[in-house]
Amino acid sequence: MTIDIAAVAALTEPAKPPRERLIEAASELFCRFGINAIGVDTVVAKAGTAKATLYKLFGSKEALVEGVLEREGCAWRNWFLSGLETGGATPVERLRCIFPLLEHWFSQDNFYGCPFINAIAEHDKRNDRLRTIALRHKQAVLSRIEDLAHEAGSTKPQQFAHQIGIVIDGAIVAAMVTRDPGVASVAAAAAERLFAELEGSRGRRRRSAG
Repeated sequence: MTIDIAAVAALTEPAKPPRERLIEAASELFCRFGINAIGVDTVVAKAGTAKATLYKLFGSKEALVEGVLEREGCAWRNWFLSGLETGGATPVERLRCIFPLLEHWFSQDNFYGCPFINAIAEHDKRNDRLRTIALRHKQAVLSRIEDLAHEAGSTKPQQFAHQIGIVIDGAIVAAMVTRDPGVASVAAAAAERLFAELEGSRGRRRRSAG
């Protein structure tokens, strides 16, 4: 007799709570197809819950969207920022890890671009509800880049972080459109001037201090 190990595991593993199932289902559907293209009926069908459960837990589709963005942002930041911490010894080496990390992300089958950029693109540009969530996510990422630039000796770490942030955002959009992970290497080449200037300014300060 052949035993279906996956089926046995599914029977023995505890079922995920409805809230988690709804968030996971909505995350996959919204990121791939777009928020406005997916209704709550599709989300609850994929999650295996009732529509009443969704409204009881979230109150509205808008609140579910916010929950998805918060979850996606937290997961991405944990992955990306931890990658910067383990990727090199010096601050500049860690900053250079940004683009290999992005290339790895771009190469994933479930890469659909930045959920925050996509969400804002789909909604009223004068509505600050989603923009506030997106800016909170962006600031958390830029803050760490700014810290590393400061550690590397930048005299304008905030400006440096925003410059790198623009290169990152451009690479994400280009990779989403082209489906080419190699876009990250092009972005890395564009950012190299900023990294070289950072290293050069630190070297000059060391020489002047000596």
